[in-house]
Amino acid sequence: MKNIRKKFKDMLIFLGKKNSSVALGITLIKWIILGSIVGIVTGSAAALFLKSLELATNLRMQNSWLLLLLPIGGAFVSFLYSRYGKNSSKGNNLILEKINENSGRISMRMAPLVFIGTVITHLFGGSAGREGTGVQIGSTIAEGVGRFFKLDKIDTRIILMSGISSGFASVFGTPLAGTVFGLEVATLGIMSYEAMIPCFTASIVGDIISKAWGIQHIHYKILEVPELTSMTVVKIVFAAILFGLTSRLFSELTHKLKEVFTEAFKNPVIKSFIGGILVIILVYVVGTRDYLGLSIPLISDSFTSKVHPLAFLGKIAFTSLTLGAGFQGGEVTPLFVIGSTLGNSLSNILHMSPSFLAALGLIGVFTGATNTPIASFFLGIEMFGAQGIELMFMTCVISYIFSGHTGIYTSQKIGRSKSKIIEVPHNASLSYYRKKVSNKENLVSGVGSSF
Repeated sequence: MKNIRKKFKDMLIFLGKKNSSVALGITLIKWIILGSIVGIVTGSAAALFLKSLELATNLRMQNSWLLLLLPIGGAFVSFLYSRYGKNSSKGNNLILEKINENSGRISMRMAPLVFIGTVITHLFGGSAGREGTGVQIGSTIAEGVGRFFKLDKIDTRIILMSGISSGFASVFGTPLAGTVFGLEVATLGIMSYEAMIPCFTASIVGDIISKAWGIQHIHYKILEVPELTSMTVVKIVFAAILFGLTSRLFSELTHKLKEVFTEAFKNPVIKSFIGGILVIILVYVVGTRDYLGLSIPLISDSFTSKVHPLAFLGKIAFTSLTLGAGFQGGEVTPLFVIGSTLGNSLSNILHMSPSFLAALGLIGVFTGATNTPIASFFLGIEMFGAQGIELMFMTCVISYIFSGHTGIYTSQKIGRSKSKIIEVPHNASLSYYRKKVSNKENLVSGVGSSF
């Protein structure tokens, strides 16, 4: 069998070298097949995950006492990761490192661990999302497909991108945004067009399969779109700057809390246990459970009514604390909540439609935190329709700029600086750049204090 497969492969390579059109055709067919395989498996796994998440959320809503078990749940998940996870605890950052540097190995245990960890987080009330889980499941499946077909380093990188795309599309029901997200997320400022076919195929197939399993995605309606005037543009520019700065606040706070918890509690089990206790205390301090879990009702309220003007800060605090303490889950749905509630709050100041600003806030904060402006633009179109697309695009671009060289994925490479005035080391990651800036600021502070 091996000899037959090798001879067939050699024949295809020979034909491809003889005729460029044949080579392109072979490449197209190869990636459609591989992308479809990734999409089918990822879409099915994502459907099971979303159904499990829905069940966990309903159980928590019906049994409020489950919140008291959050410290134990977090400790249990951290124990699983410390005992069996190896490098899986790095999550999405491990995937980006594999794409950018071909370093590390994505273990097949990553998918079940993040699946179990995220469901437990939501069952007991941790504030987290689901995108990270979908992406990790998709990438783990893609890695397995790559190993089975013995893909080389270049093709492994491409199929991992398709896993990201399929996981994103399957979880959110946005195949175009999922496609571009996989192409755009690994390296800031650079898009990997060579992976376009497999990413698109995996996204479309993953979305179709998840829906075939009965998954229904929530999309929102903009009730009123303002006319494109000079005053409207000024208002949107102001709002987009705030969206970018807010995404920066979320990213930096989450990273800082991770550092603080890791330094304070060397044992990850104790770290998550203490973090769970702090989340419970915070619930009783603010007097509401609106910020637990996905907080989907807050997004719905942002499009249909008024929310508390500081709701976005509440979600930032709960999510940064949950993830900082080592609980599992994604950041994207919380980013949607943060952005939509902030946009709703700004409607009173800017005298604009709350639902429209909620939509812009949702994609704007997501843009700044993930550094994926084009994917965010497509996300807006798929979730809200094409009305006001000029203002959507403007929001994504400006938020992307004002989030600076920060983001929720510290392993993202900085392919292009967001400003030629800001010097960025060649091929530096967000983590490396963040540490360099921090060290520079500490040095300046030390020099200043000596005078």
